Amino acid sequence: MNNYSEKGSKLYLFSIVLVAVIGGLLFGYDTAVISGAEGGLQDFFRNATDFDYTDALHGFTSASALLGCIIGSAISGFMSNRIGRKRALAAAGLLFLLSAFGSYNPEFLFFEYGKPSLSLLVAFNIYRVIGGIGVGIASAICPMYIAEISPSNLRGTLVSWNQFAIIFGQLLVYFVSFMIVQWAKASSPDFAQWTVETGWRLMFVSEAVPAGVFTIFILMVPETPRYLAISGNDEKALYVLSKINGYEKAKEILADIKNTVEEKTERLLTYGWMVIFIGIMLSVFQQIVGINAVLYYAPRIFSSVGAGDSMQQTVIMGIVNISFTLVAIFTVERWGRKILLISGSLGMAIGALSFALCNAINLPPILQVVSIMVYAASFMFSWGPICWVLISEIFPNTIRGAAVAIAVAFQWIFNFIVSSTFVPMYNMEITPGDGFGHIFAYALYGVICVIAAIFVWRLVPETKGKTLEDMSKLWKRRN
Repeated sequence: MNNYSEKGSKLYLFSIVLVAVIGGLLFGYDTAVISGAEGGLQDFFRNATDFDYTDALHGFTSASALLGCIIGSAISGFMSNRIGRKRALAAAGLLFLLSAFGSYNPEFLFFEYGKPSLSLLVAFNIYRVIGGIGVGIASAICPMYIAEISPSNLRGTLVSWNQFAIIFGQLLVYFVSFMIVQWAKASSPDFAQWTVETGWRLMFVSEAVPAGVFTIFILMVPETPRYLAISGNDEKALYVLSKINGYEKAKEILADIKNTVEEKTERLLTYGWMVIFIGIMLSVFQQIVGINAVLYYAPRIFSSVGAGDSMQQTVIMGIVNISFTLVAIFTVERWGRKILLISGSLGMAIGALSFALCNAINLPPILQVVSIMVYAASFMFSWGPICWVLISEIFPNTIRGAAVAIAVAFQWIFNFIVSSTFVPMYNMEITPGDGFGHIFAYALYGVICVIAAIFVWRLVPETKGKTLEDMSKLWKRRN
């Protein structure tokens, strides 16, 4: 049998998935590194003499990586279909490395070190956009890779581990930033100046370590069986499937894959517009519920409510986020996708509206902290992982690459909109010091969470227990 495996190996499957989810970790690390660095970065560019570094410019700079995410996710379908899932992820790893070193030293070759200017700001943003392209590619292809290599009974759980890695990456960078700050406080005679000159640079370059590990290890895993079959490499596809599922089951899976792949070359709207619309709206709602306004600006929010050590509170929130992501991992195949999304939406609404209420009537800061953590925890067992599960599995095989790219591109477009508008919106005042923006922002997010719950209840199909090949039949019936 040409060295095909008689029995499948879960250890082999889990080792492959473990490598793939490092891409998710980098996704979380790169997008959240701005959380600890943005304060020092803002003070650094405020010292520029050739332009005025406004709140609006800082909002754009904090969110500039997201422009790259839009580009990366938009080209991910082309890359995954042209060069394969594996090599596209290796390219993302190289982009992460370039961004880490470039963000650390944007002056390299062209500018005077430590002298802020408009040109240096442009250079810094270019490096952040490069990293964002890597994030965009990884965000679309990592869950696709895991979904395409996983048995149907484990797919939801294994794709959810990608979200765990994203949140772990965010927690890791919160912790790294916290440790950098603590080290600097103990060793630097002028901590405030060190933060402006050096602190933000170290936070950005710390990403080079996981980026290097990912780039090396992704070259050691196999290509997905579905991509191999689409490319006409049935023998290699069967070999990989047999190592995961066993030879007899692998032959059945390969036959199903070939049936859907060989039906015909299908246009994007072959299965109707509703499947594309639902995929896009899952991405849009994941962002407009406002979660990244918390993840990217957590220290600023905790500081504004007077909740003590803001970086410490941010680390605690990261631990809470990790814990509740595990809830999704261990329940997604038992309870299904829809119940988690609906209950999470309602929990987020409660947390966001409570935060707005606490600000409106000046309740103690600890209640505001708890409200934010309820809001974040509810996202972590619902929209965080489950959105990625659905996007990776809801589209038929023949349109998956292009459809996932479109859905994820919309996710990053709305991530950019939410992230770049949050600081000006959060700081809005009708009268000086009235905190109107604090109330308005989270009241708005709370209402959107309720709308998201209704959307899932009315339109999103349950995909628990269905194979990727079943998606063609599901959407043909609904079309």
